[in-house]
Amino acid sequence: MALNIKFWLKISLLNLLIVAALGVLMRYKIGFDFPYFNQKNIQHAHSHFAFAGWITHALYILMIHYILKRIPQVETKNYKKIIIVNLVCSYGMLFSFFFQGYGILSIVLSTITIIIACFFAFFYFKDLEKIDDSTSSKPWFKAALLFNIISSLGTFYLAYMMASRNFNEHLYLASVYFYLHFQYNGFFIFTCLGLFFSESTSILPQFKYNKLFFKLFYISFVPAYFLSTLWAKLPIWLYVIVAIAAFIQVFAWIKIIMAIKSGLKTGSTLTKFQSYLFLFVGIAFTIKLLLQLGSTIPSVSDLAFGFRPIVIAYLHLVLLAVISIFILTYMYTFKLISVNKLTTMALGLFTIGVLLNEIVLAIQGVAAFGYIVVKYVNGILFSISLLLLLGAVLMLLSQRNKAVEA
Repeated sequence: MALNIKFWLKISLLNLLIVAALGVLMRYKIGFDFPYFNQKNIQHAHSHFAFAGWITHALYILMIHYILKRIPQVETKNYKKIIIVNLVCSYGMLFSFFFQGYGILSIVLSTITIIIACFFAFFYFKDLEKIDDSTSSKPWFKAALLFNIISSLGTFYLAYMMASRNFNEHLYLASVYFYLHFQYNGFFIFTCLGLFFSESTSILPQFKYNKLFFKLFYISFVPAYFLSTLWAKLPIWLYVIVAIAAFIQVFAWIKIIMAIKSGLKTGSTLTKFQSYLFLFVGIAFTIKLLLQLGSTIPSVSDLAFGFRPIVIAYLHLVLLAVISIFILTYMYTFKLISVNKLTTMALGLFTIGVLLNEIVLAIQGVAAFGYIVVKYVNGILFSISLLLLLGAVLMLLSQRNKAVEA
């Protein structure tokens, strides 16, 4: 029996709503006097549930959909078990982190999600082998799942430091950034690019895929990790490799943009709204890669890592403007969720919320360079978080109508 893609993607929209609600609560606590609940615990619940319950869950479903479109008779029983266990752990982490922070239960549940990732990769690799090697998305998905598993090394080292009480601030930061890099720059972005290329010719009939796209991103991925550790005063030879890796990724993205531009000359099947959504993601990803390249300048890097608003703005740029909007756009464009006027309005509101959030965070970050306090910034960010929540609520409500079957 085939997996009900429509149902599980509705669950992902519910999870996005929960992530947005936690964001509202955090923003309210920052801007106003609200002594209830621990802010650090809410932050951990927000980030872990966003990664496991929203993004990972959605990407798992979309990857399974990719397989089912090409091999309809593929066995989905194991995938269903994995999805259910991952969701149970995600909700378990949501509550355990919210009420206790880091504790036995939250750590156990986090560990189970890593084990689940290994099982998903095992079954998915087996099914990928049934698909023709010439398929453009195949290497992207393989790399994405490999990076997802490798990212766990960062969390295991963090657990080791906590257990042994052998705490080193630099190694702690390096482990956190290792996990984040292999998660969002690896698993998340490689999967999103794989999904895009899997449908590129359906939206751009004359799009020409080049295997060089993957090769450039793949060879530059590991060295790019050290962009997150430039504060550690890397040896000059490693610094040069890192700078080259940042340049290669920009170059690879330019090649992809040129291929898209060439494909657009003969027309596209996208509506104007869909085109604007993909353009939004493309611009956000361009900014991300340019910021990476700019961070190779030592003075810029010192400033970026020295100011928390800059780090927060960058993380939101990647996780919201690039990854989350891409996932929602992909679902919407290829009708994997119910598409109606309310869906369109909700997605538009959510995207505007993401844009406003990035603009305000960027202003706050730039102002921090001069130690300038932006008036009413916390109230403004709280208002924007409400807009994001409204978009997420309306998106879920839009699914009450009969959805288009995947």
